[in-house]
Amino acid sequence: MDDTTTKQTPSAQAAGWLAAFDAALSARDLSGALALFDDDCYWRDLVAFTWNIRTQEGKDAIRDMLSACLDATRPGGFALEGEPTEADGVVDAWFRFETGAARGRGHLRLKGGRCWTLLTTMTELKGHEEPAGTRRPQGAEHGVQRGRKNWIEQRREHEARFGIDEQPHVVIVGGGQGGIGLAARLKRLGVPTIVVEKNARPGDSWRNRYKSLCLHDPVWYDHLPYLPFPDHWPVFSPKDKIGDWLEMYVKVMEIDYWGSTLAKKARWDEASGQWEVTVERDGRERVLRPKEVVFALGVSGYPNVPKIPGAETFEGVQHHSSKHPGSEGFAGKKCVVLGSNNSAHDICADLWEHGADVTMIQRSSTHIAPSKSLMELALGGLYSEQAVAAGVTTDKADLIFASVPYQIMAPMQVPVYDEMKRRDADLYARLEKAGFMLDFGDDGSGLFMKYLRRGSGYYIDVGASELVADGSIKLKSGVGIERIAPKSVLLSDGTELPADLIVYATGYGSMNQWLADLVSPDVADRVGKVWGLGSDTTKDPGPWEGELRNMWKPTQVPHLWIHGGNLHQSRHYSQFLALQLKARKEGIPTPVYGLAPVHHLR
Repeated sequence: MDDTTTKQTPSAQAAGWLAAFDAALSARDLSGALALFDDDCYWRDLVAFTWNIRTQEGKDAIRDMLSACLDATRPGGFALEGEPTEADGVVDAWFRFETGAARGRGHLRLKGGRCWTLLTTMTELKGHEEPAGTRRPQGAEHGVQRGRKNWIEQRREHEARFGIDEQPHVVIVGGGQGGIGLAARLKRLGVPTIVVEKNARPGDSWRNRYKSLCLHDPVWYDHLPYLPFPDHWPVFSPKDKIGDWLEMYVKVMEIDYWGSTLAKKARWDEASGQWEVTVERDGRERVLRPKEVVFALGVSGYPNVPKIPGAETFEGVQHHSSKHPGSEGFAGKKCVVLGSNNSAHDICADLWEHGADVTMIQRSSTHIAPSKSLMELALGGLYSEQAVAAGVTTDKADLIFASVPYQIMAPMQVPVYDEMKRRDADLYARLEKAGFMLDFGDDGSGLFMKYLRRGSGYYIDVGASELVADGSIKLKSGVGIERIAPKSVLLSDGTELPADLIVYATGYGSMNQWLADLVSPDVADRVGKVWGLGSDTTKDPGPWEGELRNMWKPTQVPHLWIHGGNLHQSRHYSQFLALQLKARKEGIPTPVYGLAPVHHLR
């Protein structure tokens, strides 16, 4: 690119770049394609080129990927979508493209006429488009026909035979928002799927949590696929309201959902080329035989309940935060909450509201992000009423978010949390004066990077921090519980606290703990650690991987997939997992490039 390039309009720059890129790829001119990239460059691909979720960092990685994938992918038709923009010397542009098997959408950032970041995503498989819009089914069968069965009769017949006389192609183990959203996408793609869930009703995983729980993320961030929340829905959804929405969603989207069904064991049968998933339903064991199994059991594994000497002697009530039903009945009682992240703060605040004498035990530092500041500084540009008014739809916001490679996301986040420190300096000062141990992540990059790296270590403040700062919630920091007595807890600094209730808000284990029990320890080890980026920060050991470990993409165990994350991630990435599963069902070649090696087992 010469100096005149940067004097062109953003539209001319982006159109020229895409044309040159399209021509280079069509000619299999790798050197010509690489010349279009800046030395500091990133190409994030969501299934379109690699049949994987993978970020190529630097020209050498891009060359290797193109050398391996270009002939099979057969990309072309790169064309601008909408009007590119320019800010701070960076041109932003959206584009459409095609491959031999699919259609896609992408995002491009240019600096000095060369590519800084490139995002390519698969949107649909050719010949297997979703039946939406002009392709929607007719529904009614006009004319006359003896013995005609209406929709509800056909639906009941399907439910009676599916999973018994007719086997699913996919079984999703876990019927929370992740499993439900993925099942809806697979339903639209014509992939026979059964969701297996131990709770009785869709949404029970939310209903069964502590009474005061509300989502800490805003409504614009939390939509499910296809059916957004109505525009009067509250910004922060109460748990039971979310539970009811999920139950409605399962019914409306005609998802084959087996509630009150316990997944007991899963094994791959090499001879038949399918899984055998043993479940217990209606008091009897059944065996499902899908080709693919998706574990959608949340971000984490089993609850972490610390083994503390003397716990068996405690005469009060003790349980993990996941089992905390609410704070009624604890007025005037001495309550100890071990932990200092989201659940710990929520439960402490709820206990205080119900008249309890509550003490938080903080073992290590916690990042506090006041909700108002987080919404305005971190999420507002993409997920807010203002973003919607500016034309940033949920799908567009998801793609903008996805277009930022994780390698450069952390430094981009630091200024956000520097401003939060300035804006909320008074709260932070009063928390520290109360003895609360604060952090903003190992590198100052704040909440979302902590979430991606370790899935813990933060609290989105919706009120409890003020109670900690003013002493309404008592605090013991830098200590743990060393021993439990019949009516008290003894802390590592020698303090003894009387206790009628102990809540262990101590988080969860790795997601692949489920695999060890449901499949085998060997399979769990072959899959390896789930979640984290390999950032070599606290609880996220290196080496750098560049994408979340094992999420929404092929694992080292064929036909075994892992789905999860928050509502935003479950919604967005379910699209790409569903397309991978559909392609395999239809026999479309899916050569996976860059299958991630296993560096850690848990």
